[in-house]
Amino acid sequence: MRTWILSLLVVLSGCAHVGQDAASSGRVAPLLNDAAFAPPAARIDTDGLFTLSPEMRRHLNSAQFKALIRTRGQPLGLMHALYDPRDLQLDYDATHTGTAAETYAARKGNCLSLVIMTAAFARAMRMDVRFQEVPLEDTWSRERGLYLVSSHVNLSLAPKGQGTSYDSVGPLTIDFVKLPPNVSQRVRPIDEDGIVARYMNNRAAEELVQGRTSEAYWWARGALLKKPSLTAAYNTLGVIYQRSSQPRLAEQVFRAALEYEPDSLIMMQNLVPVLAANGKAAEATALAQQIARLNPAPPYHYFNQGMAAYRSGDFAQARTLFAREVERAPYNDEFHFWLGIANFEMGEMDSAATQLALARDNSVRSDARARYSAKLAHLRDVAAGPRRN
Repeated sequence: MRTWILSLLVVLSGCAHVGQDAASSGRVAPLLNDAAFAPPAARIDTDGLFTLSPEMRRHLNSAQFKALIRTRGQPLGLMHALYDPRDLQLDYDATHTGTAAETYAARKGNCLSLVIMTAAFARAMRMDVRFQEVPLEDTWSRERGLYLVSSHVNLSLAPKGQGTSYDSVGPLTIDFVKLPPNVSQRVRPIDEDGIVARYMNNRAAEELVQGRTSEAYWWARGALLKKPSLTAAYNTLGVIYQRSSQPRLAEQVFRAALEYEPDSLIMMQNLVPVLAANGKAAEATALAQQIARLNPAPPYHYFNQGMAAYRSGDFAQARTLFAREVERAPYNDEFHFWLGIANFEMGEMDSAATQLALARDNSVRSDARARYSAKLAHLRDVAAGPRRN
């Protein structure tokens, strides 16, 4: 039987099914097992998620900020004040999902953190805010034995009283990545509970990556209670149960998620090892075969083959396989990095440098960007050869 490594939806994953929360709220309680986990170290609280810090209020009331608003208008002025590299110099970093105040203080954050911080400023300015889920292709990464998949949100702003239909030219969409053409026509609105639940699910995933299973449980629990139709939170909770040796509850949770998204390959592949652990070998085998038919080359398929070729010293084959992953996942920094290393082993320094630069530019972690920059500098030193004094 084919064994699937657990996947974990993280960073704004899953689509909330509008109008189903009231009907589904009663399904959450039977899936919870509070007694199996130590109490959280700190209160699981999102009351201050959109609260401005004193420093943020000073920024809002500064003469420079007010001048921008006067000359550019509220939405565009706010965008320039927050994201102009000459001002706050905010950096994109997927390491941690923070509150509005935490993101402002750190001057960096992931997609959701930046949305929350921008919304906090906009609301303080009495603007109308709309959160939106953007239908981009899922982005995969992995960390500490977990495969992570991310989806994307942004927000639209309009001066108060302009209306919230967002049919006119007026509202401004603020995004933190370059979007494909016409994608804005397919965005889906998210209510505030959906954003709060996504924040809690992200926190659960981040705790799980760090091995803090009990903390992860309480955040995932909070996400489901806030938004009972958020399938990403079911998936996170299922992984938590699987990693805490509760396969029967894990099975229940993954099956509940599949009721919302019956075609989800991620939920299916997470269910396979749980079924096997619960003594349902035949069902596990059948489901694994179904997944293999639907998706014979899942994320990281060619990459893992490439790593095996690289370790065996077959750098040409490794390069071919890494290139296949880069072709279908061009924003994955790990794929670019190893394609660069394979090129280096083949003696193709220019191609290696190009791939390492792409790894640096596509990384969503500031620490990884620093590592890639150092490796790129070292490679260029090697390519330049010994220097004469």
